[in-house]
Amino acid sequence: MTLVLKNVTKQFGSHKAVDNLSLEIPESEMFGFLGGNGAGKTTTFRMILGLLDRTAGEISWNGERINYDKSHLIGYLPEERGLYPKLTVKDQLIYLGKLRGMNKSSVVKEVESWLERFKVPEYMNKKVEELSKGNQQKIQFISAIIHKPKLLILDEPFSGLDPVNVEMLKEAVVDLKEKGTSIVFSSHRMEHVEELCEHLCILHKGKPVVQGSLRDIKRSFGKKNLIIRGDEDFAFLKDHPGVISYKKYMDGCTIQIEDEDVSQTIFSALQGKGFIRKFELEEPSLNDIFIEKVGASYE
Repeated sequence: MTLVLKNVTKQFGSHKAVDNLSLEIPESEMFGFLGGNGAGKTTTFRMILGLLDRTAGEISWNGERINYDKSHLIGYLPEERGLYPKLTVKDQLIYLGKLRGMNKSSVVKEVESWLERFKVPEYMNKKVEELSKGNQQKIQFISAIIHKPKLLILDEPFSGLDPVNVEMLKEAVVDLKEKGTSIVFSSHRMEHVEELCEHLCILHKGKPVVQGSLRDIKRSFGKKNLIIRGDEDFAFLKDHPGVISYKKYMDGCTIQIEDEDVSQTIFSALQGKGFIRKFELEEPSLNDIFIEKVGASYE
């Protein structure tokens, strides 16, 4: 059940929030949307879900339009939280589960299982307003996946969570993917996309500036990072041919170089310059690629 966006545009007055976006998101995969604030990520999600009308273009899932008939197959975690503060966790999730076509007993069974997994079984009868923001986020996540959706859209799912809860949620998301759910999620945290996604799209001012498989994107970028650790002063490498940028650390430096071959000439230049503890060639990070493509206008 592939999700396809074809020349999708959304215009608000004279402002193009999404500008001629075409994407194909494979089934049972995690796809990452990256971009700064105002890049068009949330607008794209709302058009996929039919919450916003497109100005132009086509969106289809398994060859059909997404509408209310498919709501039992789709999960959505919006960036802005939308739980009822006065309701208990149990009543809230029963209500939301019933909207997805579930019966009460199967909702309660799922809720118990998820609360146990998230290490908060005692929250079943607590009101949402009594929970911390991080724990409200867990409940909101459960509400998005309780009906075992085939397509799951997560808008900044890890924002505001501490590292322990981020890991907990990440594991849950990976499990869902392995059970066959197609997942699209947005983030401005490069490392989450890098860790979880096979394919991604970097949006900037509504336009895709980079898209494709993570592996191909990194390979085609060409530039590599070279990590050198030792007690010498490596500043002389700033002027070495093929060095693009040089960043000093207390115990060495990290250098961006044009290609792999440059690392060999640097290796030769280091001979006789003292003890080198580490000399490692790395793929460029998504952060490097993002900054290069989006530039200083990223906030």
